[in-house]
Amino acid sequence: MRLHRSLYTKILLWFFLNLIVLGAVFLVFFNLQFRFPPDSPLSAATGSRLRFVARLISDELRAVPGDQRDAILRRYSASYQVEFVVCTMTGERLAGGDTPLPDRLRQQLAAMRPFPFPPERGPGPRPMGATDPGQPPPGRVTPADRTRPEATRPDSIFTVRTTNPTRYWSGVFFPWFDQEQSRPSPAMLLAASDSVTGHGLFFDLKPWIFVIATVLALSILLWLPFVRSLTLSIRQMTVAAERIAEEHFDTRVNEKRSDELGRLGAAINQMAGRLENFVSGQKRFLGSISHELNSPLARLQYALAILEERADPSNSDYIADAQEELQLMSHLVNELLAFARAGIKGAEPQLSTVRLLPLVEQVCAREASKYEVRIGVDEGTAVLAQPDLLSRALANVLRNAARYAPGELTVTAERQQDQVRIAISDRGPGVPPAALQNLFEPFYRLEPDRARATGGTGLGLAIVKACVEACQGTVSARNLSPSGLEVSILLRAA
Repeated sequence: MRLHRSLYTKILLWFFLNLIVLGAVFLVFFNLQFRFPPDSPLSAATGSRLRFVARLISDELRAVPGDQRDAILRRYSASYQVEFVVCTMTGERLAGGDTPLPDRLRQQLAAMRPFPFPPERGPGPRPMGATDPGQPPPGRVTPADRTRPEATRPDSIFTVRTTNPTRYWSGVFFPWFDQEQSRPSPAMLLAASDSVTGHGLFFDLKPWIFVIATVLALSILLWLPFVRSLTLSIRQMTVAAERIAEEHFDTRVNEKRSDELGRLGAAINQMAGRLENFVSGQKRFLGSISHELNSPLARLQYALAILEERADPSNSDYIADAQEELQLMSHLVNELLAFARAGIKGAEPQLSTVRLLPLVEQVCAREASKYEVRIGVDEGTAVLAQPDLLSRALANVLRNAARYAPGELTVTAERQQDQVRIAISDRGPGVPPAALQNLFEPFYRLEPDRARATGGTGLGLAIVKACVEACQGTVSARNLSPSGLEVSILLRAA
């Protein structure tokens, strides 16, 4: 027994599975990030990268004379592809690049007031955790510091974007060591770059690109099979519904799914089966009734012939009217029988090679000998069809065109890749555009009445459609410009 799961449940389960997988990816990623030292530039935070570089530069600058500090900053600038500058809080350059500081950057520096750095300790060992008397430990904020709103935290990092030219600046507080001072003076280490990422120093896109690409790849791998399964089933059902609408009732879809699409597929198959039985039964019924009516109609014709011989000449008009009505009834019964026989699907149709030119000439000579017919069919053109059904279809189209649009008729055939298109056109008034899609429906007539003047039973083009589809082809109609109607029959080329 198959477990029934609704489509709604499947989508929810797949969604939560996707969330679990993505959560696992982020967990692994951040776990890898935290394995690096906190001050390493490979750890996540942008500020940690700049602080790490600031500590490296500070340690090197303390160990060299003042005239060598510019060379150290140039080396770091070349290594990180940014320009490093050490300046005072008023914007006075102490070391590094000679690029003038923009006014907006100077205003930013003037608005900041750093915490004082502790004095340098003297020589000799110091116990771990010991500090200079009266000074707080480095990096610790005392209650007195918190009462000064103008002071800025010593670990603060700021960023500024300047224009003309466009540059991106990032700064961190920097202890500037001078031999004449007992404690380092507060300074600022500035890093300037023409790139918003600072070539990886301000912001490294690579880890996030990797994470986003991994998330997208996993989401695609998770959702693609599920969505593809849904769309394939929906596409199959759409094609099946279109074929059933074209009266191909033997069409079936896959109903093995356990969700709503599986139930829909089963309903489509059941509907197609019932429609096939209904239409086939209807056509068999029409065929049986038409066959049974032939005998009483024949007897009536025989009786009217005898009555005409024995009746008084004054009654001959009445007998002629009865014979005309009987002829119309007989014609209707014959068309019903032809429609039923053409529409009933038995075994697989046995198609054979049919040369078009002899068949078209024979049909035109029989059905349109009184009209001018122009034939444009190559002698070597051949199709796969049943000769009797194709002959009946062409005859009905020609008879219909001659009845409603007497004049010049045209029959052409042209090869279109592996198919042959047969076109029968006239120069009549055509039909209303809204009626084109109903022309091949049984008993459909443009005139709502059934008067003798218009004639017809509404089965002629319906028989054409049934015959052509029995030959595994299609038929359509379109209006011509400026006037006329064209009926096209598309068959497989031999």
